[in-house]
Amino acid sequence: MSERNGTNARRDSLVIDQAMVRLLRMALAEDLGAGDVTTEATVEREARGTARLIAKAAGIFCGAPVAERVWRLAGRGVRIDWRVAEGGLVEPGDLIAELAGPYRALLIGERVALNFVQRLSGVATLTRQLVDAAQDAASKAAPVVHPPAICDTRKTTPLWRNLERYAVRMGGGMNHRFGLFDMVLIKENHARSAGSLTEAISRCRTAQRRGRVAAEARDAGEVAEAVAAGADLVLLDNMTPRQIKAIVRRLGPGAKASGAELEVSGGVTLKNIRAYAATGVDRISTGAVTHSAPALDLSLQIHPVDSGETQTKRRRRGPHRRRRTATARD
Repeated sequence: MSERNGTNARRDSLVIDQAMVRLLRMALAEDLGAGDVTTEATVEREARGTARLIAKAAGIFCGAPVAERVWRLAGRGVRIDWRVAEGGLVEPGDLIAELAGPYRALLIGERVALNFVQRLSGVATLTRQLVDAAQDAASKAAPVVHPPAICDTRKTTPLWRNLERYAVRMGGGMNHRFGLFDMVLIKENHARSAGSLTEAISRCRTAQRRGRVAAEARDAGEVAEAVAAGADLVLLDNMTPRQIKAIVRRLGPGAKASGAELEVSGGVTLKNIRAYAATGVDRISTGAVTHSAPALDLSLQIHPVDSGETQTKRRRRGPHRRRRTATARD
């Protein structure tokens, strides 16, 4: 993995809109419930603390905007000093961020913030690994081929699609269609219903005059049919690298002349992406980048400030009575 400072990865920002704020609120409410009974019993309301976010594994860091908003919702006053840029490479032991603020807020937001950041960093990390592997394989192919773009799919965590697509971009990947509404993608069931792949492409082209039309193909014959029918993008579905290389060699010039792109689709993982990347296709899509990415191991070390003074106040006041924690407001 490369680009330790993350400057190239910051080409696309994450928009924290109202829908995402609701998601973060729900995540906090799921964890907090009626209140953090342990923190309320052990931490004085006015106590302050500091924290250090540390990388325990190598990877691509992603999710700073989400973490900032989670702690903002958990309680006002938490300040975060980021030491690693969004999309930057981290190594074990690296300091990612230093935090300071109300001790209760740090504790309340800890698990939810880490859940988001570790998950998004895991997606970004796997994306970067796939991108690096594809670029390396393409450069070593005979003849050398242009490295394919690495794309995600709709196989995302429900309600996390915006977040996971953002993590893919931070890892150097490219987003495929967001959902069913923003691009035509003809699959086997659609072609069967229309009567043929050609007819399905024709109908979709008529209905979607300005948008792109993509179609899945299961063999060389369907690839040729899709290209001839005017598909903008042809997905080579669950084919072997050998089959794809033969198709690219046979249909590549014709596909390029028609403006069609060729994309590998189905069964692509980190173990086999090199073979697919050396075939000369334009794109490779893989659901594994989101549905199988392991979380990046991170640790948040929290420490109280002036703990001696806080303990003195606690002894003077006597036993601490539990108070119900109010819902954090943005």
